[in-house]
Amino acid sequence: MTLRVGIIGAGWIAQRHVPAIDGADGASLVAVCDADVSRARAIADPRGIPAYREWEEMLDREALDALWVCVPPLFHSGPTVAALELGTHVYLEKPLARSVPEGEKIAAAARRSSAVCMVGYQWHASELLDVVRAALGERRVGMLIGRNYGPAAARAWVIDRRQGGGQILERGSHHIDLQRAIAGEIVAVEAREGSVELASHERTGDSIEDVLALVFHFAGGGLGTVNLAWTAEGQPELYALDVIGQDSSIWLELGPVKFRALGRAGAEEINVSYGDPFHRSVGRFFDAVRTGDGARIFCTPEDALETLRVAVACEEALAAGSRIEVSAQAQA
Repeated sequence: MTLRVGIIGAGWIAQRHVPAIDGADGASLVAVCDADVSRARAIADPRGIPAYREWEEMLDREALDALWVCVPPLFHSGPTVAALELGTHVYLEKPLARSVPEGEKIAAAARRSSAVCMVGYQWHASELLDVVRAALGERRVGMLIGRNYGPAAARAWVIDRRQGGGQILERGSHHIDLQRAIAGEIVAVEAREGSVELASHERTGDSIEDVLALVFHFAGGGLGTVNLAWTAEGQPELYALDVIGQDSSIWLELGPVKFRALGRAGAEEINVSYGDPFHRSVGRFFDAVRTGDGARIFCTPEDALETLRVAVACEEALAAGSRIEVSAQAQA
């Protein structure tokens, strides 16, 4: 049976997801939705499929097996919750939502639904995470250092902190997710921004930061950092994580070209490379849809909700200029 797939959001990130759907065995894109219907038509018309302006109409008219939600974080919960309530499987672009209450709505809907829901934190899908976990074993992690430098497409919603959450949610939450997956829960955070303008984008009274440093305090006693720099067009990109544990030092290259782990854990030398985890993430989602096995999901809404709690605490720390405790996990 060919899976019928719809996508909400036909912007920049759809340029990655649409070819992945097209290239998947046993799946077919059958409907596209975007508030700017001309963008939806640009994808839909060459395929001879309908384009919609309103996601409610698309969900009402189309019998979808799976839905991709690729709209700004502020608008995640409406279509995601509605699809899950219909029993439609959802691939949700990260972050889970713009706020914790909206994220809780999605997580609750996923718990109630018979459908699977994956959140698109791609590094969570990388084999590199499996390598690090296996190499560390029972060793405690003392320090993690995340680096994220490079240009970014100056999409209007990214620059609008209300819609996208700035660098903390757009880029920093990838690192929060990965560091949590390696070192466990984060109990407190700190955040500082720089004042040097590096990128060329329209600035308003609430412009997002070009330079940002985050500090994470882990429940296990370790310390994590993420350094983020939105640089000018033409500058090189660098995405990396250094993991320092007991008798272990591992360096991860996280794209955009190489995905590699180097280092040592005890007597074990580490030098492995893998492909872009984006493709593994999409493939595993379709596997979970076909089997109904939610355990195959790399990043669940529940997990992404805890990453969102940390990201929101970082926003609070940035505004307050002080250490902020991460709110306790909500009781189911």
